[in-house]
Amino acid sequence: MSILQLKKKLLRISATLALGVLAVIPSMAQTLRRSITTEKLELFFKDNLRSIISLEKTDTVNVILIGDVMMHSKQLNKDWKMFFRHMEGRLKGADLAVANMEFPLGGEPYTGYPAFSTPDGYAEVIADAGIDVFLAANNHILDRGKAGILRTLEVYRKMRQSRGILFTGMSGDEAEDEALYPLIVPVGGIRLALVNFTYGTNTGIDSAWPKVNRMEKSDISKAIERAKEKGADYIIALPHWGVEYQLAHSSSQGNMAKWLCDEGVHAIVGAHPHVVQDTCFMGNVPVIYSMGNAVSNMSITNSRLELAVTLRFLSRGDGTSEMLSPKIEFMWCTLPGKLTDSYATIPVKDFLGRRDDWKEPSDYDNMVATYKRVKDATGIID
Repeated sequence: MSILQLKKKLLRISATLALGVLAVIPSMAQTLRRSITTEKLELFFKDNLRSIISLEKTDTVNVILIGDVMMHSKQLNKDWKMFFRHMEGRLKGADLAVANMEFPLGGEPYTGYPAFSTPDGYAEVIADAGIDVFLAANNHILDRGKAGILRTLEVYRKMRQSRGILFTGMSGDEAEDEALYPLIVPVGGIRLALVNFTYGTNTGIDSAWPKVNRMEKSDISKAIERAKEKGADYIIALPHWGVEYQLAHSSSQGNMAKWLCDEGVHAIVGAHPHVVQDTCFMGNVPVIYSMGNAVSNMSITNSRLELAVTLRFLSRGDGTSEMLSPKIEFMWCTLPGKLTDSYATIPVKDFLGRRDDWKEPSDYDNMVATYKRVKDATGIID
């Protein structure tokens, strides 16, 4: 509805209400009807329209998050642009899109598992698909050691400067750590704080800087305090944690989630196990323990099914807001030759009933069976 349409509607409603009041006060009706004209009503609401619209206007802010963006060696020679072609509408349609980038940009030679080094162009393609924020705190970020993370920082900083792509989870020095941990993102009238950290890394470095955010309570607590000091409306914890390939969260994840809630976070969305894990609410805090992979070459049981999680916030014109229930969608990573000639992450519900679209229809059957199995095991309702 345009402002003009809203104005006319308010005038109609206001005139109706005013005349309705007059109708129940017969003794005053004749006098007041003579003194209250349409022009006067219009003038009054013209003067107060800005305040009325400000109080009534609401906007839903959508923040979509996806899991582990991988680059296994077999992915290197495929068409990267196809990986998220079916997700672009969702990613670009959100107010903010966030992904876990599970690799360093360590330069040549490019390698996959177990020690990743991914081409710089892959980060550009992911940004082109609609991702706004790269999460870097994961166990593979130091796969190319200190030189690899320094190079990754350099590339991401250039992308921030040239394209506005943000990152968090790592930093080059104390000043950058304070600026990025947490990452404060104003979006749609609210201020979000992204607190990204990992249980550990596969290799280490022998210096304090560059730093990868670790799952250390003192450090996380400091980041949460910074978020509050910087006026964050909502604090989102983004842990890299859990036991790989387990559909149920571990007791350590549960304990950490409770501690995060006690510290004041408003949502927890995790990654790392490479499969979807169960979800819950702790009080009013949604806890998504693991989104699974976003794209990968994995084929182990359940590892090709994943979640796209949309955190939703109602932002009002008067400066108040509230968090709504998150939206959860299941995705499926198709491997080359199954649906297309490349890797492709697809929304499961969009492709249900389309078995004939598959180059290899048995993969459709695998998707449906995995979807049902994981939903039964986790209790997730999408």
